[in-house]
Amino acid sequence: MMLSKSCIYGIRAVLYLALQEEEGYVSIRKISKDLDISFHFLTKILQQLTQNEILTSFRGPNGGVALAKPADQLDLVQIIEAIDGLGIFQECILGLPGCGSLEPCPLHDQWGKAREELYSAFKTLTIAQLATKTKNLNLRLVDQQVIQANL
Repeated sequence: MMLSKSCIYGIRAVLYLALQEEEGYVSIRKISKDLDISFHFLTKILQQLTQNEILTSFRGPNGGVALAKPADQLDLVQIIEAIDGLGIFQECILGLPGCGSLEPCPLHDQWGKAREELYSAFKTLTIAQLATKTKNLNLRLVDQQVIQANL
């Protein structure tokens, strides 16, 4: 897995928020339950996203989190950068320091091309596009076994 678990959960949570029909804030407890993510772990992830202006938060009985901008103004790279940084798009896939054209690793040429394509694809892919695809194709954001258990 190239993205951290925190980053994956952050992407899932942002998509979940984009899919909410009603306006306003969604409680972290509800997101945690619906996505089967530890409440405390999710809270830390959502704090990072709030600090990076991906989300906005509101305290109190009707509090929670919401997207800070329209979903069509958020791309996948922004979420990845907020949680994991841009290392996935810059670093050696084998983790070798100093990997580059002067001192390449065995995968340098292939990974360099793939990395650029991945960055470009993720930069042009908006949360709105992903949310629409998720809704129209009835795609899932959680393990099917969790859905069954919550019914």
